[in-house]
Amino acid sequence: MIGGGWAGCAAGVELAQSGVSVHLFEAARTLGGRARLVEVNGRLLDNGQHILLGAYRETLRLMRIAGIDPARALLRLPLQMRYPEGSGMDFVTPRLPAPLHMLAGLLRAKGLDRDDKFALARFSSTARWMDWTLNDDCTVAELLERWDQTERLVQLMWRPLCIAALNTPPQHASAQVFLNVLRDSLGARRAASDMLIPRVDLSALFPQRAGAFIEQHGGTVRLGSGVQRLRRDDAGWRIEMSAAANTVLPAFDAVIIATQPGHAASLLDGIADTSAIGGLAFEPITTCYLQYDPALALAQPFFALRDDPATGHWGQFVFDRGQLEPSNAGLLAVVVSASGEAVALDQEALAAAIAAQLAQVFRQPSLATPAWSKVISEKRATFACTPGLARPANATGIEGLYIAGDYTAGDYPATLESAVRSAVAAARELTA
Repeated sequence: MIGGGWAGCAAGVELAQSGVSVHLFEAARTLGGRARLVEVNGRLLDNGQHILLGAYRETLRLMRIAGIDPARALLRLPLQMRYPEGSGMDFVTPRLPAPLHMLAGLLRAKGLDRDDKFALARFSSTARWMDWTLNDDCTVAELLERWDQTERLVQLMWRPLCIAALNTPPQHASAQVFLNVLRDSLGARRAASDMLIPRVDLSALFPQRAGAFIEQHGGTVRLGSGVQRLRRDDAGWRIEMSAAANTVLPAFDAVIIATQPGHAASLLDGIADTSAIGGLAFEPITTCYLQYDPALALAQPFFALRDDPATGHWGQFVFDRGQLEPSNAGLLAVVVSASGEAVALDQEALAAAIAAQLAQVFRQPSLATPAWSKVISEKRATFACTPGLARPANATGIEGLYIAGDYTAGDYPATLESAVRSAVAAARELTA
């Protein structure tokens, strides 16, 4: 296994449970890839804020296999889109069977007028009638216009959901992939649409326990072990590490490459076709952490925010980390997805603008002056999920060689669930 992100860890757990001897190589000193714990100026922070969905069946299944109780590790909330008072809408689905939960949530929603509610109902009924499938993919913006969605509903509901799920602006995002996500959440049983917010850091949420599970089942996990070259001889697959490693490794029967796309393409160069990987473009995600007095607490664990870069309002969601883990009292995490414009700013200027945005929308001037702030940007966080995008398959066409990652072929955009599903698919093809 080359790569110890969520895909590599998931494939390792799936294979170890099947009795396969797993050897995992990770270049970093910690597992988790783009969803892990990092140390910043002596403070431990996640390198990004994530929301999982109740529909993430494979992620939840492997978490349980690795010994994690999702009920304790994740805060489960009903599907909601709630803005600070006076700045948007307040939509929460009650705990009723689907699709009654959506209907009841729509009837109770505040901040939407009659036309907005009819538009939302029309979207849901049309998508169900079409079985959440388009004959020809298009952009999310084109789909919303075609299905007569109101401007207010687009701004308060569909645009933030699209950016959060696909990390791609609606004018460029795949409508079919967006519908796939909605099908498995809004269009499925009620619990599938629940929002799951990590109570523990992202490394503890799965990667650390996955590494322990692999070792407990006779495998090895090598951290700080970057793989530079892959080749095959009569004995099997050979992994070559940096010269400084000075390690002689045995031949391996099979290899799963679960690294970021650029490194995967480098390892596959001269071995397998990498054209589908090379055609990917990428989008960044930025998380801004703001520390306030520990007595500070928002009215709920997270709020949606209306972003408007023209006015310096970059934040799209804000999370009260103190309501997730008491040791983080007073710490807010603000997410800026598809943050190409934001990452071009000076980090201090971006943090100041986000703090000012919070102070304005929550009507609390003190939020403009946090005790400290930190901006963490993943510049190649996800692939740009555009219409009709050709994504590589798990099988490379070369015996014993597979790839796994959130960018491989599948129904979902680049999410933790997509990475895990890809890993499970690669592992099962390998064992088959």
